[in-house]
Amino acid sequence: MKYCLLAVVTFFCFNLTLYAQDRKFNYVQFDVGISITGNPDYGDSPKYEGDKQPFLLPDGLGSKLGYGLQYKQWATLGLHSGLDWKWNEKLVAVPVYLNFGLRPKIGEETRITMEVGYGKSFALGRGNLSGTYKKARLGLTGDEKTLFIEIADFDFPLYEYNSIGCISFGISVITF
Repeated sequence: MKYCLLAVVTFFCFNLTLYAQDRKFNYVQFDVGISITGNPDYGDSPKYEGDKQPFLLPDGLGSKLGYGLQYKQWATLGLHSGLDWKWNEKLVAVPVYLNFGLRPKIGEETRITMEVGYGKSFALGRGNLSGTYKKARLGLTGDEKTLFIEIADFDFPLYEYNSIGCISFGISVITF
């Protein structure tokens, strides 16, 4: 815990020294996503005429907010947090993590976005249930908006699961 606190304090002290140079090195990022899961009843029940069962079902909502440093809109490093709500597991988790992103240009105003995050996650209303949080994201950015697919893992046991993971689709807005 000491090292995590030291990293956060160092991050914000470094950010304050950059403000003294009168350059714009920071960014703010806001994400909204919906997680999906496979349909457990897909293919089991009899199919009637016109009855189509979806292969994937929505399984939760998530929203995150992040603040950090950026270099020419190409590389980002920030501190992010938010809420992830998983419907089937009846779980609300709060991840707090460091996020590193790369955004190379692939067109005039189009960038491909690759992000990884690592930190801590806490389950709300479940005592002291917490674990490691890991995520990986791939997206397509244009006009400061990103459409993405994300894989995340909350590394704590719940019910019969060893860890809770999710696949999400969403949109992200980043302001440099």
